Amino acid sequence: MNNLLEQWKGWLPDLLDGYRISLEVTAVTLAVGIPLGLVLALMVSAKSRPIRTFALIFVETGRGAPALILLQFFYFGLPAAGLTLTSFASACVALACCTGAYTSEMIRAGFEAVPYGQKEAALVIGLNGVDALRFVIIPQGMRVALPSLLGFSIMMLQATSLCFTIALPELVSRASNIGSSTFEYMPVLILAGLLFAVICVPSTFAVSALERRLGRHAVR
Repeated sequence: MNNLLEQWKGWLPDLLDGYRISLEVTAVTLAVGIPLGLVLALMVSAKSRPIRTFALIFVETGRGAPALILLQFFYFGLPAAGLTLTSFASACVALACCTGAYTSEMIRAGFEAVPYGQKEAALVIGLNGVDALRFVIIPQGMRVALPSLLGFSIMMLQATSLCFTIALPELVSRASNIGSSTFEYMPVLILAGLLFAVICVPSTFAVSALERRLGRHAVR
């Protein structure tokens, strides 16, 4: 046990550097992907058929293509078209597209969960369609979608482990390199898993608590 702790102590600084990159990718992905999901949700519900079609194609492509394929496409595929992205940029763009596609459906479901009476009331008090959307539907719909969005955010942190396939030195990549040089794969991967768990496990309980809390105050 003491030997294991000494190993972990020696590996921890390198793994924490990789963990920082994982968190940075997650932060950029969510900062871009969730607003993109909101825009796509509005586009899917738009009256214009071309806008709806474009949004649906984007959403279904993003949901249908595995995140690993998107990562490979942006890092290895785009250079063939004359556009080269760094591994960090490729990871952020690919995962943001994936996030936008999935969260658009979560947000759209939140909008549809807003009681119709709320929409009627907004029109009765003189709000036009845009203002009703801004001040009534979006705030309430996002409140309904919030637990799902937070749960998906935890999944995206875990999904950064796929970025080792495009040479991004994130947590799993650092752990794999340490395992390759020391042949101590199990101890270093356990430590990497514990680092993920430090954020993911408490966050999962927090999301469940938030979902229960919001459920008690849901508008009906």
